[in-house]
Amino acid sequence: MREFLFQHPLEDAMRERVRRELDALERRHRVRVLYACESGSRAWGFPSPDSDYDVRFIYVHEPEWYLRVMPQRDVIELPINDELDISGWELRKALRLLQGSNPTLCEWLQSPLVYRADPQALRLLRGLAPDFRSDLKCRWHYLAMARKNFNAHLQGDSICLKKYLYVLRALLAVRWLDAGRGMPPTRFAQLAAGVVDDAELAVEIDRLLAVKIACGESMRGPRRPRIHAFIEQQLAAAEPAPALPTPCGDSAQLDQALWRLARPLDHELGLVSS
Repeated sequence: MREFLFQHPLEDAMRERVRRELDALERRHRVRVLYACESGSRAWGFPSPDSDYDVRFIYVHEPEWYLRVMPQRDVIELPINDELDISGWELRKALRLLQGSNPTLCEWLQSPLVYRADPQALRLLRGLAPDFRSDLKCRWHYLAMARKNFNAHLQGDSICLKKYLYVLRALLAVRWLDAGRGMPPTRFAQLAAGVVDDAELAVEIDRLLAVKIACGESMRGPRRPRIHAFIEQQLAAAEPAPALPTPCGDSAQLDQALWRLARPLDHELGLVSS
């Protein structure tokens, strides 16, 4: 994989715009954003010129919010515009999803593009994730994603090119997990470099990436036989699943994380960004 294809740092102006949006939603909803990152194609390293920004975050309420009898809304979603798609999960919801080995949350926590992070929160959440991650559950998540996109979008002679990459990324993640290497990396370049051992296939993927990065999200093109054959072979060989490590986390660890992080909002935040 040619690394230059995958370097898409966030522009300073967009970082600042996202931070302003996060500040505003903190005031509006009386919450504290513990962690905010980029998800999707920008985090994977192959955005198109017209790709939007998928901002995902984890937030915490005032302690009193957690003492109510009736369940409260645990998601914040801002209206989507042409550039920004911003949504987040409340901390207790995020911890429950972590306990259930939610692959999407695991991806958020290792995103290479971070807008904001409370050091203690990030340390706790990243430290907990390996204990609760089920490699088998992650495997089925990626395999189902690959099959769904393959069946829905890769059956004709004219293919939406980004769907090839969505299917490839999911199947390469399955390969990574099957090799016993733990959670697949977010960066597509790192993932492909670790599991694509066919030089000609790697060249074809490079060419596909170059077109995807230069063209729009809806760009279509002819079927790519080598990539298509690889996808079909991987789908056919995906079962049965190999024996994979099982989670070893204790829910008491999650309770402790909630107690530590659900503190009054006027506490010194000590936020850092990268």
